[in-house]
Amino acid sequence: MPLAGVRLVLNGSSMSEPASRQTTVLQSVLRGLACKCPRCGEGKLFAGFLTLRPRCEACGLDYTFIDSGDGPAIFIIMLAGAIVVACALIVEVKYQPPFWLHAVLWLPLILVTTLLPLRSMKALLIALQFHHKAAPGRLVGREPK
Repeated sequence: MPLAGVRLVLNGSSMSEPASRQTTVLQSVLRGLACKCPRCGEGKLFAGFLTLRPRCEACGLDYTFIDSGDGPAIFIIMLAGAIVVACALIVEVKYQPPFWLHAVLWLPLILVTTLLPLRSMKALLIALQFHHKAAPGRLVGREPK
C-alpha cells in the first residue's frame, strides 16, 4: 500500500513521474549514442573527450551518480580485438605479408576501432545505467541466527 505524500527518488529521477515522462529503452539508447543527457535528451553529456560535465545544462540533472567504470573500455577492447585479430589472421593466411606490413595495417585499425566508439559507448552505458536506475550494491544488515 503506497504511503500518501511519499515520493521515491533515485538518481535524480522521480519514480512517481507520469508515464509520458518515462523513457523507453530505445529512447535511452538513442540518447546515449548521441552523447546527450540521459533524462531530457537535450543537454550535452561530455565537457571533453571522456570528461563528464557536472550537470545537464538543459534540465539540471546532477551527473555525480554516474559511474561507468571500465565497462566501456572492456566492451570496446573485446570488439576491436575480435575485428583486428580476425582481419590479421585472414590477411596472414591469404597473403603472408612481412611483419612490418602487419604493423602498418593493424596499428591504425586498432586506433580507429578503439578510440572512435569509446565516447559513444561510455554515453550509452551511462544512459542505460540511468534508465534502469542502477545503484551500487548494499549489504543488508541481518541479525545472526
